[in-house]
Amino acid sequence: MGDSSDEEFQNSESWVFYRNRDDWKDVEPVEQEDGGEYPVVSISYTPKFKDVYDYLRGVMKIGEKSQRALDLTADAIALNAANYTVWQYRRDILKELKSDLAKELKYIEKVIQRHCKNYQVWHHRRVIVEWLQDSSKELKFTQGILVFDAKNYHAWQHRQWAIKTFGLYEGELEYVDSLLRDDIRNNSAWNQRYFVINNTIGFVDDVVSKEVEYVLEKIETVPLNESAWNYLKGLLLHDKGGLSNNVKVTTFCEDLYMSGNRSPFLLALIVDMCDERISNKAEDDKYNLKRASELCHELATTVDPIRCRYWEYMSTTISKKAGCESGEDAEGGDGPEEAAAAGASHDV
Repeated sequence: MGDSSDEEFQNSESWVFYRNRDDWKDVEPVEQEDGGEYPVVSISYTPKFKDVYDYLRGVMKIGEKSQRALDLTADAIALNAANYTVWQYRRDILKELKSDLAKELKYIEKVIQRHCKNYQVWHHRRVIVEWLQDSSKELKFTQGILVFDAKNYHAWQHRQWAIKTFGLYEGELEYVDSLLRDDIRNNSAWNQRYFVINNTIGFVDDVVSKEVEYVLEKIETVPLNESAWNYLKGLLLHDKGGLSNNVKVTTFCEDLYMSGNRSPFLLALIVDMCDERISNKAEDDKYNLKRASELCHELATTVDPIRCRYWEYMSTTISKKAGCESGEDAEGGDGPEEAAAAGASHDV
């Protein structure tokens, strides 16, 4: 029964309750304890669910680790794939029986395809891959999942684990590049690009320079793509000159601004450049307090009003760094707690 498909499992005509199976007469089912005779919140289980889990608790109580118990866990998982206890018991049985793990990998593949946003199913696959010490199927498998959901967090997390654990970096940047060509706004792909470089060649000067050219080209195509702007800022954190001393970036930003573009991410980066120069006590005709205050006002009132309190806070903070404790530009700002409550971070 454990190898049956979901359709077969859900088919009431073919289903036989465990309580009616002759080969399960020796097991005493254990009912769910919901809190006594008068539970505060009583869950209404289906008869099938109650039957399966009563017998599962029965075999767990006596510690039975057999093929029929393994099949029972599959039926329990078909009813609730998020039950961690069932998955752990299944792994205990697999170990005890020295089961065919290649077969188990095929089983969990089918389960993940039906429940691809369930943490427990991905954890189980990771454990099986670790036991097998064979990651040969993981990139292709996760790629298949990402075809249907390019931003599936669990698939990306598993892919990164497999790549880092087994050193599967070769060809990953090319794969990421293909994803970005398909969808330039794929924030997961941008994150993966950062992950691969950070764990391989690193963000040395020539890599930063090449990546800056790459991301500026993408931003030029879609200036309102927040993911690309975040990636750019992440790159500049590795630049020895900081945010405001990369000529390629400053020239690009100024040209974009002068063209009339008012992307909130462009303005936010220029504000950060001003903040950096002022924090470093550097005199600058371009990235100064006056410009920072004007941009924060524009962001708060026109471009990004949903985060107006954050931009008011930024204006006040930068003014204080510049030695201006009060004044028109610094008025109206909230403290860090208020700004945080406004949920207004634009960092990577």
